[in-house]
Amino acid sequence: MPDSYLSLTGITKRFGRFTALDRVSLDVPRGSLVTFLGPSGCGKTTLLRIIAGLETQDEGSIVQGSRDISRLPAIRRDYGIVFQSYALFPNLTIFDNVAYGLVNRRAAREAIKSRVAELLKLVGLPDVGGHYPGQLSGGQQQRIALARALATAPGLLLLDEPLSALDALERLRLRGEIRALQQRLGVTTIMVTHDQEEALSMADHIVVMSRGRIEQVGTPQQIYREPATAFVADFVGKVNVITAVAQGDGRVRVGDLVLDGALGSEKLAPGTPVKLYLRPEDVMINGSAREHPNAAPASVQKIEFLGAFCLVTVTLAGAPTQPLLVNLSRHSLDRMSLEIGAPLTIGLPCECMRVL
Repeated sequence: MPDSYLSLTGITKRFGRFTALDRVSLDVPRGSLVTFLGPSGCGKTTLLRIIAGLETQDEGSIVQGSRDISRLPAIRRDYGIVFQSYALFPNLTIFDNVAYGLVNRRAAREAIKSRVAELLKLVGLPDVGGHYPGQLSGGQQQRIALARALATAPGLLLLDEPLSALDALERLRLRGEIRALQQRLGVTTIMVTHDQEEALSMADHIVVMSRGRIEQVGTPQQIYREPATAFVADFVGKVNVITAVAQGDGRVRVGDLVLDGALGSEKLAPGTPVKLYLRPEDVMINGSAREHPNAAPASVQKIEFLGAFCLVTVTLAGAPTQPLLVNLSRHSLDRMSLEIGAPLTIGLPCECMRVL
């Protein structure tokens, strides 16, 4: 990536016979927010801890700015870190918690007072300096943990699943605040998360990880719309996986249905098994779907109400063993008066399908 601030090359970490990270290489652009996204056990937290110097890699190098920090102890690296559990000192006031790193660096007393006041105002809690952590809510404590991490003006901010311990409403509110603060300060930030929505809404770049390796790096739009692997397509967002057989000339057979143009520019011999990936919101329904070249009759099998939108499971008449998810707004559902068993027509747009 251009203007890289942090470069990882060939990072490998083993715990006995288990390889937690397998030759991971990555460039993090200066001033960006990058998320490490993946399921539990994929290696994302281990990679963050290696960057922080809390774990030591078996192989590979780390360069931050123009400085090789591969073997430096954590105390000599330039970063601030926020943990999932807040990790505030319960016996210290909020002022002393935020000032902790500045005191260790022996900053002047007036400079400490000014910096702490600035940061408490920045995180929206200017009047809690005399309180103790136990007197604050979870969201407020995480804001204080963020202020403490930023107190020494680090070049790198590390966030280890900072929102996962909060309730849904507070998590939504705080992720917007963290993103706005990061953009305002321009600090290069790496955040570990397993929450897809969190990664998609906050990140400049997403690093999708699986089994100690990077599956794909890209913008949220690229990760969602152009998944590079079947794992990425399946892990990020909902997706229909359609099992088909190539028929030649870009066509595939799905049960008794033949879809034209589904393979795009892919050249596969007739009879080759193939899997097509199609997002639920790309499936057309009734209306223009009836005129679509890949139109097919279907029936409603299940309706899941999710607030602003609904997930409708439909069964294709020609491929009853391959139900499809269709994403509809609540208003569309009401307008069409869909109910279980209702007949409808769907269209499968080949330009939205990906062959993986």
